[in-house]
Amino acid sequence: MQGELTLNSPLGNSLAVLRWSPQEAILDSGNQIQRFASVDELIQKATGAAVPLPALFDWLRGKNTAADGWSADLSQQADGRISASRSSPQPRTDLRIVLATP
Repeated sequence: MQGELTLNSPLGNSLAVLRWSPQEAILDSGNQIQRFASVDELIQKATGAAVPLPALFDWLRGKNTAADGWSADLSQQADGRISASRSSPQPRTDLRIVLATP
């Protein structure tokens, strides 16, 4: 699996770029580049929570895949908005995604 994800603030400022491939996982925050052993470690560092990547990619495609402790709301997926929350394990985590076109 290979990919790139840019994290932006609500105001549109770029916070970080995440890049991953089978060989490496990189977090580029503009002034610092960090390398991780896996994409799971990269996502944990970037978001502060363990995000279920297989389910996340399904959510992005509009498929409401179950993930332990997570509940996804895809009701606005057609408008480029997805939200999900994790109730277990604590602390509660809320994930809000707004897809932007370049």
